[in-house]
Amino acid sequence: MPSLTKTESAYLYSVKEVLEIEANAILALKDQIGDEITRAIELILKCHHRVIVTGMGKSGIVGKKIAATLASTGTPSLFLHPAEGLHGDLGMVTEDDVIIAISNSGETDEILKTLPSIKRIGAKMIALVGNKNSTLSDKADITLCIGRAKEACPLGLAPTTSTTLTLALGDAIAIALLKARKFTSENFALFHPGGSLGRKLLLTVEDIIQESKKNPTAPVESDVKEVLFNMTTSGLGAISIIDTSSKLIGILTDGDIRRALTVGEDILNKSVIEFYNPKPITIKPNILAVEALKVMKDNRVNVLPVVDNSGIVVAMIHMHDLTKMGL
Repeated sequence: MPSLTKTESAYLYSVKEVLEIEANAILALKDQIGDEITRAIELILKCHHRVIVTGMGKSGIVGKKIAATLASTGTPSLFLHPAEGLHGDLGMVTEDDVIIAISNSGETDEILKTLPSIKRIGAKMIALVGNKNSTLSDKADITLCIGRAKEACPLGLAPTTSTTLTLALGDAIAIALLKARKFTSENFALFHPGGSLGRKLLLTVEDIIQESKKNPTAPVESDVKEVLFNMTTSGLGAISIIDTSSKLIGILTDGDIRRALTVGEDILNKSVIEFYNPKPITIKPNILAVEALKVMKDNRVNVLPVVDNSGIVVAMIHMHDLTKMGL
């Protein structure tokens, strides 16, 4: 690896210095928090409506992330811009809500101006501040103080360490609430149906069937030539062999046909009975799609007939149907 220039070394040192300052501040905060965090969490757990997070500037940006984390981990939450709150959006606050007001100084004018209305509405308030001896702290029901941490900004102006501490504390509260609510990965997936976890935990074979709509079948009395056309049309490389009641009795794949051809057989006019697999691996429509994918991988097959409880074949899925869904 080439040696760093003096300028590059300065960049590296600066980055490491910031990371060290902020990491040390988080560790210090761990030893500073006390019973007030327990009271805040218990207040939120008793909340019968929503947690409303508010903050201006950088605190507002952090507040949006905290609100999003709370909402996705089982605590109904939203963000209220304090300036918009002063012009009508306070109408979204009810007496059953809990407010988390974020202000490092504890003196943010826009937030302080909302306090009379919030008090009159009857919502409880948690102040998340850097200055415990502030107006916001004095007016709140519970105060969570991150302290006067040294900002990583050498000018001491740009919010850096303080916003990191606020975000970290917000994450810690969200996770404590998650554990208290016994929030599961299935619950998380319910709120994230568009994510990979949601697809893994919510998507069923039935969902895949509705998307692919493929069910190539052939009667057991068919000959190979008859089923080849349907097999080719479906693009699955396989076809379900059924009896007169549409119940699955076997599967014929292009691999079965190729193996027969390699030994020089003239198979086109022969019955599928001579070549199909009478004991295919099958799945039910209600199982998770990710489980179907595992069955395919474990058994080294690319297709699976889908049968209902009575043994009637209702569809056939291919591994591509699952992988294109992001599984």
